[in-house]
Amino acid sequence: MPRPHISLNFALSADGRITSVAGIASGWTSQADKDRFLHLRESADALLVGRGTLEADRMTMTAPQNPLRCVVSGKGRFDPAHPLFHTEGGPIHLLGIYHPPTSIGGTTPHHSSLPDFLATLHRDHGVEKLHCEGGATLVRELAELDAIDEIHLTWAAHTLFGGREAPGITGPPGDFLPASRQFELTHFEPRPDLGECFLSYRRA
Repeated sequence: MPRPHISLNFALSADGRITSVAGIASGWTSQADKDRFLHLRESADALLVGRGTLEADRMTMTAPQNPLRCVVSGKGRFDPAHPLFHTEGGPIHLLGIYHPPTSIGGTTPHHSSLPDFLATLHRDHGVEKLHCEGGATLVRELAELDAIDEIHLTWAAHTLFGGREAPGITGPPGDFLPASRQFELTHFEPRPDLGECFLSYRRA
């Protein structure tokens, strides 16, 4: 399918989880990880996030180049009081997959499948590079579509979340993907002083 180049960014605990079972919000990694998080945004034409992650982390999705700010919701429900809708930045695009998104002034609504939305961003809005910041449900769908080109990870050895239902980058343990996805390591930066390691992979 025609689509942008798609990258991901996640922090992982020592046991490969992105949150605790209770869904701990961001803030458990180092300042260096937070700086890397912001730096990775700077080459993107658009940022992408699922509604649950947007709300849990109170994200405003800003960057110096004012990328498009794109949020996905299965049911199309969005809170007009959320800080995203009251913070200056790039144009906001809301996708409702099963239902049209909540009507919020100053946003562009979309009601389609995720593949069609990606194609629209690429074709109609000139998005060449799309950077996804979660959550796991959205990444799972991207992985099933085989639509991931780069993965950036911070492996945080200082934290163990545990719990059978604590999610990894493609959600809680469950069914395997329909096929393996092959990536190669492109960046390896251990930071023993922080108890973290910064990693990057690209599609093989």
